Amino acid sequence: MRYLTFALAKGRLAKKSMELFKQIGITCEEMQDPATRKLIFVNEELKLKFFLAKAPDVPTYVEYGAADVGIVGKDTILEEGRRMYEVLDLGYGKCRMCVCGPESARGLLQHQELIRVATKYPHIAKDYFYNQKYQTVEIIKLNGSIELAPIVGLSEVIVDIVETGSTLKENGLKVLEEVCPLSARMVVNQVSMKMENERIGKIISELKKVI
Repeated sequence: MRYLTFALAKGRLAKKSMELFKQIGITCEEMQDPATRKLIFVNEELKLKFFLAKAPDVPTYVEYGAADVGIVGKDTILEEGRRMYEVLDLGYGKCRMCVCGPESARGLLQHQELIRVATKYPHIAKDYFYNQKYQTVEIIKLNGSIELAPIVGLSEVIVDIVETGSTLKENGLKVLEEVCPLSARMVVNQVSMKMENERIGKIISELKKVI
């Protein structure tokens, strides 16, 4: 029997995922050790392997078959645009992708004006403005605190993930439009889905019961 390999997005998602797996009897003792320097964790008994990766890399590992299954946020799936199956909404890590800015920018969005949009998610922003709103915009990719962009005049609005909205409020910004809801998703490699249909299918149906 070959190993099934799981790629988990590092941090909170990985922690929540392992808690969820535990409910259906999938555990990995090696991962409990906070001091470990290991990169790959194995459950010999169940023939499972787990590794942690940066969120944007998870879809890449899954598309190329280095992982059979991945767990990652919907924002990353949309942004990376990899070929794989999205099989399950795990229901945690809930937040929204939104267009945010000062109240004064609301009119610019309504009148389809040419504006600058700062974001960590250029693909999602482009798809939203070009394919859903039919508004021509200039997209500026940033890596750090996106909220800064409208404050210093780099852009009129931003496209970013909003959980509570408190950071926005503190900086005089608000949600102007919602792009899409986000949460943690389970994705599966296309070949693995055929080859390991029974095992993966069983995991999916057991997870459905506990979600």
